Amino acid sequence: MQTNTLQSFRRVGRALLVAPLFFVGQSCTELTEVPHDALTPDNAFKTDAELLAGVAAVYAQMRAVEWVGYVTLQDLTTDVSIVPTRGSDWYDNGRWLEMHRQTWTANSGSALDDMNGAWNNLFAGIAKANLMIEVVTKAGGPNAPATLAELRTLRAWFYYMLQDMFGGAPPLVSTTELKKNPSSTRTALFTFIKDELVAAVPALPLTRPASEYGRVTRGAANAMLASLYLNAGVFNKNTGVSATAYNTCAPNCQDAINAADAVINSGNYSLAPVWKNNFSATNSSSPENIFVLVYTGEGSSGLGGNWPFRTLHYNQLNSGWGGPWNGFATLAETYNAFDATDERRGMWLQGQAYSFETGLAVNDRAGAPLIFTVAIPNADQAGEGTGVRFNKFTPIPSATTGNGMPNDFPFFRLAEMYLIKAEALNELAQTAAATTELARVHNLRNSANPIAAGMSQAQMRDAILKERLLEFAGEGKRRTDLVRHGKFTSWTEASLNGVCGATGVCAGPRNAKYILFPVPVTQLGSNPNLVQNPGY
Repeated sequence: MQTNTLQSFRRVGRALLVAPLFFVGQSCTELTEVPHDALTPDNAFKTDAELLAGVAAVYAQMRAVEWVGYVTLQDLTTDVSIVPTRGSDWYDNGRWLEMHRQTWTANSGSALDDMNGAWNNLFAGIAKANLMIEVVTKAGGPNAPATLAELRTLRAWFYYMLQDMFGGAPPLVSTTELKKNPSSTRTALFTFIKDELVAAVPALPLTRPASEYGRVTRGAANAMLASLYLNAGVFNKNTGVSATAYNTCAPNCQDAINAADAVINSGNYSLAPVWKNNFSATNSSSPENIFVLVYTGEGSSGLGGNWPFRTLHYNQLNSGWGGPWNGFATLAETYNAFDATDERRGMWLQGQAYSFETGLAVNDRAGAPLIFTVAIPNADQAGEGTGVRFNKFTPIPSATTGNGMPNDFPFFRLAEMYLIKAEALNELAQTAAATTELARVHNLRNSANPIAAGMSQAQMRDAILKERLLEFAGEGKRRTDLVRHGKFTSWTEASLNGVCGATGVCAGPRNAKYILFPVPVTQLGSNPNLVQNPGY
């Protein structure tokens, strides 16, 4: 590909977010014939610009994944996030509280839309990657190995997310052949993802020029590997995953350390001196960024993020699009886990709410002062100000659309590499060394309350899990962490009608089936070769 074509990558990617190319096999588990207007390796992608557009379309698919699936399903099903019903707002046939309370079924109504959306969006990304892998393989050329490594890494990432949410039920599809593919196994998917990433690493660049910001590097592939290995006790088991006990990374703990060290020791990343700069409107300059979803807030393109709109009150940001949506909040238990001395506590909005345009105090729609409360007495009958709000991705007042925030969404940051290394070291009974790695992150953010030495292995597990909550709340990590630690079906909250009721005490863990989502019934109906996950 020519240099000037590469420099247009971000522009091409933004255009494709608006009008994505139609690729063969977008629903690769059910299509059996080629649509007349489909792009195939034989009828398109004849120039460098077309090849680049095809690669950009694979990246563009991550935008849909982040909103429907990755963050919604990964955080809303945990203690990090809740969407209370506020009068007639946010009921939506019960979908949000059904996900939060882990009461979904294989035939759930609107809650299944998010699961089906995640399945379809991820397979659309896989189908696009498969097509472009075939295209680049046929086209050849001096840049083909690096481009193929890039595409294989993206495909591995889509599969990482699929198997994390749906286990071994998704089919393993690595070609553009159109057929009804059978379910795979979790071990087969783990091995495929691992092998793809290991093969891709040597051919990926260590760094990229600013014009290629957002494209995967060797660091991104190694970060994915580190996370994959850390979760091997869950991801690499067809049976035997514990819903109530810690699932160790053994025998892949050292592999996790090696992959994390490859990122840490590359010299290409460093911890941001000011934590909130990792999420600002200009966070593309963060030294922690390893793999991010690039957003833009240019004009009214609608190609930006929408986190501020999901959580802020209607009156806090008067954009041309109509204001925020007043939805997502967090639990009192999660908010109270943040020490007053921890700079990360600043990601939450609690108490009197203020306008992001004028800085003045704002009222609710009835004219009373808008107060964000810590407690959520009743999630079914909440007020406009009920619940502490996220402000991790600080908004820009000039946005003219609900999807107009330029804050890039980080899939992997350097802080996670230190915490992965700490957790893997602890599982190898090197708890003192794990303390050192944990302290690199914690003490930088909360120097007034540093990590204590002398913890037991069990205490270190709990300390790392808490640190991951403090560091990654709202970044789509919590469900995976709780499943690995055997706590996804036993976390509680003190909200009336919340998980386990008003006392916050469960009689016992919820059904173990919830550590995986069901294969959506729409997918089972269109492909009889799929196998439903256990318990559904």
